[in-house]
Amino acid sequence: MEINTLNRRDFLKAGAVISSFMIVPRHVLGKGYLAPSDKIALGFIGCGRQSGGLRNRFLDTMETQIVAASDVYAVKRESFVTNVNKWYAEKATQSNYKSAVGIEDFRELLSRKDIDAVIIAAPDHWHASMAVRAAEAGKDIYCEKPLSLTVKEGRAMVDATRKHNRVFQTGSMQRSSKELTQAAQLVRSGAIGTVKQVFVNVGGPPKAWDLKEETKPDGLNWDLWMGPNSMNRPYNNELAPAMNATFWPKWRDYIEFGGGGMTDWGAHMFDIAQWGLGMDDSGPVELVYSEPTKGLVYKYANGVEVIHRPMEGKQHCHFVGSDGEVFVARGELRTTPETLKDKLFNKEDYKVYVSDNHYKDFLNAIRTRKPPICDVEVGHRTASICNLGNIAYRLQRSLLWNPKKEEFKKDKEANQLLGRDMKAEWKV
Repeated sequence: MEINTLNRRDFLKAGAVISSFMIVPRHVLGKGYLAPSDKIALGFIGCGRQSGGLRNRFLDTMETQIVAASDVYAVKRESFVTNVNKWYAEKATQSNYKSAVGIEDFRELLSRKDIDAVIIAAPDHWHASMAVRAAEAGKDIYCEKPLSLTVKEGRAMVDATRKHNRVFQTGSMQRSSKELTQAAQLVRSGAIGTVKQVFVNVGGPPKAWDLKEETKPDGLNWDLWMGPNSMNRPYNNELAPAMNATFWPKWRDYIEFGGGGMTDWGAHMFDIAQWGLGMDDSGPVELVYSEPTKGLVYKYANGVEVIHRPMEGKQHCHFVGSDGEVFVARGELRTTPETLKDKLFNKEDYKVYVSDNHYKDFLNAIRTRKPPICDVEVGHRTASICNLGNIAYRLQRSLLWNPKKEEFKKDKEANQLLGRDMKAEWKV
């Protein structure tokens, strides 16, 4: 019997129990080589600029087989598939690879039985519709941050993941970075005493639509790009740039598609704040509004204040405790006292989940069926912090929040902003 006659997902779950005659032993193939039957088959949804880095990180693990990629923009999906097949063709140990194919509608990709997991790198307004349908199709999921456009959509993603017993990794890869892990560990271990305040430096909320209609390029299915949005917006190159564009797409700047700097970098830095505070399954109880230039204060039930105060310089997270401080940004860790940053911890002393590779961590979770470092609930709670802030900025007033019920207290207007109108075809 050949391995491809088996159901791949059953094979992965069975793991080492499968009889040895069914696959060639790894020691025969060489160190570091995985037989095709051992590889996790991936489908990519979204082939824009972000997908290139993700593609390379998963290929570099040597543990995956990318078999399909979906995008509404033909030239982008064709470029993605070409690069995947070129990579496999150049690897001497990959001579038996199966060529990846391009697909316009992601639902066709989800219907394929030979795909174990999907990588969602589409714009934020698509995340929930794609992830919920991926879970229903029995796929494990890696979804880029911020996890969701609204709080209700994030909760729908969590519910679908749990209902269908899926592994879900949020693409908040800072949780697998050395300096950010050390920062969270220092705070969680009590190294700076009782935490009083956390300052988060990221951008502000999204803006209203102000783009003019431009000529749509050939090969772009704009209706499908718009997807779940109940309102129609004309094509503009800033939203879905051509292949040769030198800038990142700017859809995240507009309220219909993203959450501005609050969700873009906020999904990274508020995430570290939540991690350090041990609030991965909860959140604040009050948001105190002043104005965008002066910031927003999130108050937690234990008295800690997380302060969003945009300023010049690196996006960062700054913990202030009774006995010291921890300042962390990408590639930078500063502490008071200074020697604190080099404090060593034994594995038995770890207060946080430690990963040194966000992508391998996801693949390991698929094999073990254990939660990865940034499970869907974690990603949802972080995205919620960002979305709550945007609601406070939008309404220009303070709010009371119930993190257990995930609703504002006695505030109908604010609660209406926890979700959005979606086309019936894409509702979650």
